[in-house]
Amino acid sequence: MPQTKDQKKSILKVLSESLDKQKSMVFVDYKGMKYQDLSAFRKKLKEKGCKLSVAKKTLLGLAFKKKGIEYNPRELEGQVALVLGFEDEFSPSKVSYETSKEKENLKILAGFFENNIITADDVVNLAKIPSRAELLAKVAGSLSSPVSGLVSCLHGNLRNLVYALSAIKK
Repeated sequence: MPQTKDQKKSILKVLSESLDKQKSMVFVDYKGMKYQDLSAFRKKLKEKGCKLSVAKKTLLGLAFKKKGIEYNPRELEGQVALVLGFEDEFSPSKVSYETSKEKENLKILAGFFENNIITADDVVNLAKIPSRAELLAKVAGSLSSPVSGLVSCLHGNLRNLVYALSAIKK
């Protein structure tokens, strides 16, 4: 059933507000996905501070034009949905990539990152970047490695001294 003009205006308003708040977005093709899979995908996105928006390509184009994004969503094939990230720049790409590996019907088409349109390959590369917590753990491990090496070296000298003293005692 066709949408009325008022419905389209309200959808356009919601899309525009979401585009103002987003930090990054990913275009996905969800054609052929089951309702349960799509609901699970939405739930994962919500946990990561993201949102899945489904709208007609024409309305997406109008919202992009209003925001100043030079991109025509009509170039994308399939049923296009927009994954918007509000808390983290990498969450939309990570969740979309993980879900696309599990569900073959979800395909990553393109993305929008740092005010640039990026390809599907770039979205996948963004998804493979370790999280901030993982990077901080690696840095902490790298910083503590020399200290732990020094401690084990000093323990080795003490251990050898104890062995030498126990050999003399016998």
